Amino acid sequence: MFTTLHDNSPALPLNAEGILELAARSMFHLLSSVSQGMFLVDHRGCIVWVNEGYQRFLPDLGFSSLDQFLGRMVEEVIPNTQMRRVLETGEPVLVDLLDNRAGTFVVSRIPLRDEAQRVIGAIGIVLFDQPETTLQPLIGKFALLQRDLDDARRELALQRGRSLAGAGERRAKYTFASFVGSSAAATEVKRQARRAAQSASPVLLLGETGTGKELLAHAIHAASARANGPFVSVNIAAVPDTLLEAEFFGVAPGAYTGADRKGRDGKFKLADGGTLFLDEIGDMPLSLQAKLLRALQEGEIEPLGSNQLVPFNARLVAATSRDLMAMVQNGQFREDLFYRLHVLPLRVPPLRARRSDIPALVEMLAEDLGLRNGTPPPELLPDALALLVAQPWRGNIRELRNVLEQAVLGSESRAIDAAQIERVLRAAGLEPTAPATHALPGDGALSRPAEAAGEAALLRPLAEQVAALERRAIAAALKAHGGNKQAVARQLGISRATLYARLENPDK
Repeated sequence: MFTTLHDNSPALPLNAEGILELAARSMFHLLSSVSQGMFLVDHRGCIVWVNEGYQRFLPDLGFSSLDQFLGRMVEEVIPNTQMRRVLETGEPVLVDLLDNRAGTFVVSRIPLRDEAQRVIGAIGIVLFDQPETTLQPLIGKFALLQRDLDDARRELALQRGRSLAGAGERRAKYTFASFVGSSAAATEVKRQARRAAQSASPVLLLGETGTGKELLAHAIHAASARANGPFVSVNIAAVPDTLLEAEFFGVAPGAYTGADRKGRDGKFKLADGGTLFLDEIGDMPLSLQAKLLRALQEGEIEPLGSNQLVPFNARLVAATSRDLMAMVQNGQFREDLFYRLHVLPLRVPPLRARRSDIPALVEMLAEDLGLRNGTPPPELLPDALALLVAQPWRGNIRELRNVLEQAVLGSESRAIDAAQIERVLRAAGLEPTAPATHALPGDGALSRPAEAAGEAALLRPLAEQVAALERRAIAAALKAHGGNKQAVARQLGISRATLYARLENPDK
């Protein structure tokens, strides 16, 4: 029974059950309209309903029609879902991050109960897709907390490493939190690396020197099912060609004059049960590439001077700064080995492709310098930071660290200004790139008529100006991508649902 007002307008029900029913119905319709997608499962975990918003994720999940999706068990069709736990415990998960081949999502999972309070199903709600862009302010704050946490983790790892050094333990030193950066490029490579960590296939890290490939190799191992196993690293470029075979496969007792009577285990054997990281794989001589390929295919090695085959179980992660495909075409790298390694390729972006991460990197490097020198961390003045952001950084993070360390060691105070950075760059034979400047109305860079016109255009409600700028940006992106809305959404850093809403209502 509903109460009514004197003007005959509808009002709330009088009884509690009616109010709850009304609230539940209103909330369901609201969530269905404002969320990125919703679906329902029954008490068995079988998907029974999907709203229109969620259906756009089906192709990325591997389904061409809704009929293929409905009636399937939820864990079969939505990788990494935790819906089963909600059904078993009856406890909701109000906010969680879900990562699978359809993307990264902020989700809610809510159990559904009957009148006897028995769990009869659950509802899954996609609150946001592409959270790295839609929730950028929150993720930025989270990144700061992650850096603080990572500092503590690194210190604990160092202490643990010292305590385990005597036992010869080999462990990863870094996690994904150690890869500093919240830019779109950094977030994407970490997302891909987290996916790679869940696989047992070889990973090939590609990118310029100094971009953090070795750090990601550590992080992939630390996030994998082999995290409790050893992490063994070999820099192929640092080992003489004549010693590489013994380094990889080990040496049998008395294999040659002067060899250890007990023999010596190679890196493959040491990495058994864990991860073997081969850095600078492009520098491996052709003569050894065939033996490496056979070892990877057969899962067994033959130590130098031995007739015995030794099985091993190690996950391979390789890295190179060279163009392996060009080397294959030039006969410098075996094609069959290339395709054996090129299963999960990850291209690590150069620093110039993620300039927005440089302030956070500088902060981390400055803190590290202070810890190593036993002094307070240096303070980068705004002009120095702007100059650092503007440089091309051909040596990437390694070069940035070197320039910063030289500037700190050559300074009499904690404060580092742009002049000190310029001196270090010029001493290295580099001409500093000036920070980008943008002419603003009233700064003297514009003529008076143009300045007046610019000021007049700004004397409008801010919402109108923002909407006009959004329309121009969307139109330009649509033209650049030939109308591909998924590419446009990625380019502009917004979700596809937001893009569709802007296209339908361009003035909002």
